[in-house]
Amino acid sequence: MTRETGTRTARDAGTETGGGARATGGPVRRLSQPSPRTRRLVLPLLVTVLLAQMAVALVTCAAQETPTIDEPVYVGAAAVYVREHSLRYNPEHPPLGKLFIGAGVALARPHLDTSFTGDEGAVGRHLLYESGNDPWRLMLWARLPVIALTLLFGLAVFAFARELAGAVGGLTALALYTFSPDVVAHGSLATLDVPAAGFVLTSVWLLWRARIRPWRYLPLAGAALGAACATRASTLPAVAVLVPLAVLSVRAAYGRHRPPGRPGPEPVPGRLRTPLARAVCAVLVVLVTAVAVVWVSYLAVDPRLRWALPPEVGRPHGLRVRLAGLLPFPRPYRDGLLIQFGLEARPWQTFLFGRVHTGPLWYYLPAAFAVKTPLGTLVLWAAGTGALLAVRGLRPAALYVLLPAAVLTAFVMDSARDFGTRYAVLVPMLLAVAAGCVPVLVRRAFRDTRRRWAFAATGALVAFAAVSSVRAHPYYLPYSNEAFGGPAATHLRLHDSNVDWGQDLGRLADRLRERYPGERVWLVYKGSGVPARYGIRAADPRAVPPDTVHGLLAVSDSAAARATGRLALLLRTSRPVDDVGHSITVYRR
Repeated sequence: MTRETGTRTARDAGTETGGGARATGGPVRRLSQPSPRTRRLVLPLLVTVLLAQMAVALVTCAAQETPTIDEPVYVGAAAVYVREHSLRYNPEHPPLGKLFIGAGVALARPHLDTSFTGDEGAVGRHLLYESGNDPWRLMLWARLPVIALTLLFGLAVFAFARELAGAVGGLTALALYTFSPDVVAHGSLATLDVPAAGFVLTSVWLLWRARIRPWRYLPLAGAALGAACATRASTLPAVAVLVPLAVLSVRAAYGRHRPPGRPGPEPVPGRLRTPLARAVCAVLVVLVTAVAVVWVSYLAVDPRLRWALPPEVGRPHGLRVRLAGLLPFPRPYRDGLLIQFGLEARPWQTFLFGRVHTGPLWYYLPAAFAVKTPLGTLVLWAAGTGALLAVRGLRPAALYVLLPAAVLTAFVMDSARDFGTRYAVLVPMLLAVAAGCVPVLVRRAFRDTRRRWAFAATGALVAFAAVSSVRAHPYYLPYSNEAFGGPAATHLRLHDSNVDWGQDLGRLADRLRERYPGERVWLVYKGSGVPARYGIRAADPRAVPPDTVHGLLAVSDSAAARATGRLALLLRTSRPVDDVGHSITVYRR
């Protein structure tokens, strides 16, 4: 641990770390007393082991799962970005995340039909299935950059928690991150959710470090915030939280009551020696850097920014539209927000605990997290939140860890699209950092034998969460914890990207070939894959009279959950005989 890190922890957390002194100037008591050689060898080894097992899980999922609903859109747009330098596809999302995906697509060297003129969904399917490319190989390469980012964000989680609570806290946080079913499920896909959330996490961590070296870390925090906004526009609410945190970091760095032994901040020019001047400078540094990153991401695709708003979007009105027009971002970014506003205005359906609702449910996201988070992790999240609020030395960190998670969660809860926990995947990232503070709470609250039991209980909860996650391998997308019946029962309570996102079309093909060769197959598939390209010869049972449907009926669980009319009749008169990936049920009729 660096001298800078140690002094930060001693000052702001008042906890046991690998270096530095307490706020009172006294010696620091460590959570454990390993030798220097052991610390140098064991800690990196444990971090490597945790990240390696996560890498295995991520790559396994990436290699076995067929394209989910959104992936062909991103992959097709990424290929066009890299090859044709055009922004015409998928304008509702900024380009940075797709540029990462495009790097993997470029390494796969696919054939791109530049004469194709379909919409954003069709261009991805054309690239994967109609251009002579191997869809398995192309999807794996497209997913690898997201996998690499997911692993790097794990290092940010570890570093953040280690600065707050020492090595044991860092390992606790990293374990919960690497065994998070949500992070593994979406970190293995060529989508934008994990990259956007990871950049917000990184920005929060860098702002925390700015409490010691503000002018070194504020530009980096602004760059990470800009990367988040340049990946998904839904991260814009984070600006309203992180900019005040930047001011708070500068104020803490130049506080009057500096503990003995704490190094002073970098010297500043005379004009920045007043608190107001430093606060204004901090805001400008973060905002200007963030805006610059957004502009660079667009210019990297098309330096001339050739762009025209698609005619089908129209021109919505309202306060949000006027505010979007004031943002200092490229026009494609602002027009992409108009598309998102149009999507929010639609009457989407929500499925929760066996019932279909029209319109959003404010409690959907907390309920979904209760289902899809390991029980041990839920307990540690609560305990970590309590530690940040109860331990005096950790309270400054509560604003950095809990406030961004709360604000972005509230924003998602207010959204019209209740499609999955992936929209708030920042929550398991930041709350893993909070859970890393549990060892500090244990050391403060317990003595002697009780402390040992409390540490053992904490380790048992981490192990319980890890075992629960590993038992779901490789079916992380439909994961639910033991209290809700495990992955096989998730489809009874949730749908869409919580369970069935089209990822098991290849597994269905293998199952039909191995167990039901030569049988007549009917298929209702919810996804973007092309069944025939995986060897599935099936017809749509909804297109013929019900009395002509006999044989095997394979139905995506999300379609079954909302079945009406002819499909509902077919399901009532069929019996389930097989389960594929906990997302597709095979019936016999």
